Amino acid sequence: MLYVSSDLHGYPLHSFLRLLDKAHFSDADDLIILGDVIDRNGDGGIEMLRWMLQQINVRMILGNHETMLLSCRFLFDAITNESLAQFDQDKMELLSAWMMNGAEPTLKALKTLFHEDEDTAREILEYLEDAPLYEIAEVPGRRYLLTHSGLGSFTPEKRLSHYAPDDFLWNRPKMTDEYFRKTTTVFGHTPTDHYGAEYAGRMLKTSTWINIDTGAAKGAGWHPMLLRLEDEAPFYADR
Repeated sequence: MLYVSSDLHGYPLHSFLRLLDKAHFSDADDLIILGDVIDRNGDGGIEMLRWMLQQINVRMILGNHETMLLSCRFLFDAITNESLAQFDQDKMELLSAWMMNGAEPTLKALKTLFHEDEDTAREILEYLEDAPLYEIAEVPGRRYLLTHSGLGSFTPEKRLSHYAPDDFLWNRPKMTDEYFRKTTTVFGHTPTDHYGAEYAGRMLKTSTWINIDTGAAKGAGWHPMLLRLEDEAPFYADR
């Protein structure tokens, strides 16, 4: 079976593992996380990423928060007189943008990890650099486009390779937006309660797309979800 989740944002690993157990997730299954593992809460997702590195059946799509981290990778280079001289206004703006979007717990946890286990810390950065912007998934009778935020500037004739990265990372679809007819688009990024209180904590499905960001970024009392693609069955954390 193929499962997807999204926007964990520092959600505790032990709680996420309970959610996997609830769905009877096993070594025979696969899990794709649609970005934004990091930032906002807890340890900023570093424990989750360390766990993901060890799982051969778990992979991720790049989210906008991982993109902001990678734009600030210069923070983890050796500090020299030369590097300090190159810390210009552009880098300050990149760091400021990331900090305003909840970077503090991730930055703090990564700093600790670099001190305790630099090899693993750098492996995490390389893992994020290798994450794709989207993936096409096929299960019996169904076809899906998996991406972080849907598709900005959508037209059905445009090849996926012709979209800009921001179209996959920062888009916020309207309820009336429609995507491909024969391929369902699955994404997160915009918490479902953005579309109305009646959708809070629950997936939102239209005729062409499914939003699975159930608001874990908000912290205590909010949880991510799992979606099993074979039958589009949702699994929610116990409340």
